[in-house]
Amino acid sequence: MPRYARAERESLADLLLALGPDAPTINEGWATRDLAAHLVLRERRPDAAGGILLAPLRAYAERVRRRIAARPYPELVAQVRRPPVWSPVSNPLTDELVNTVEFFIHHEDVRRAASGWQPRELPRGLQASLWKRAAPLARMALRRFPADLYVQAPGYGEISVGRGGEPLRLVGAPAELTLFLSGRQRVARVQLDGPAASARQLRDASLGM
Repeated sequence: MPRYARAERESLADLLLALGPDAPTINEGWATRDLAAHLVLRERRPDAAGGILLAPLRAYAERVRRRIAARPYPELVAQVRRPPVWSPVSNPLTDELVNTVEFFIHHEDVRRAASGWQPRELPRGLQASLWKRAAPLARMALRRFPADLYVQAPGYGEISVGRGGEPLRLVGAPAELTLFLSGRQRVARVQLDGPAASARQLRDASLGM
């Protein structure tokens, strides 16, 4: 069975080391050191990881993340590369399900912050795995969007979402749709067909978590 989560993790760790702690990322206000600290917190600090999603815990999570970020950078990257087996999100039973999208996205957060980047040629199996997660993400994130919105990944599938209105079509490879739907619209290589105002609204929407 392919281990896409492990492959993306290893590639991200290699890139973090190659670029150093102060390289830019797509995440506003975060350098590579900050992104590495986020991943370490997510996997090793369950007491604070809830703050990634829950607003009441956000300030505490950020304080913990900043303390983690102050550690020696090679130590941070080593912890990203080798998660603890007891981690709720990274143990052998959950790793592929939970981390394929997480590490693909953060790998691209670093890659696409550099000038001259190009989309990678990804294995079809990884694209299929990303589509399985992108489709429910689209249903959740776009269920109230004011259009008949068709999300299409040619060769992988199509879904329709939205509250109704003029039709709008969002087309791309599963990897690009995953980035778009996680709030990385400005770096996602997708095609939007439909009314200009609706397309602009979707590109500017607050998506992701």
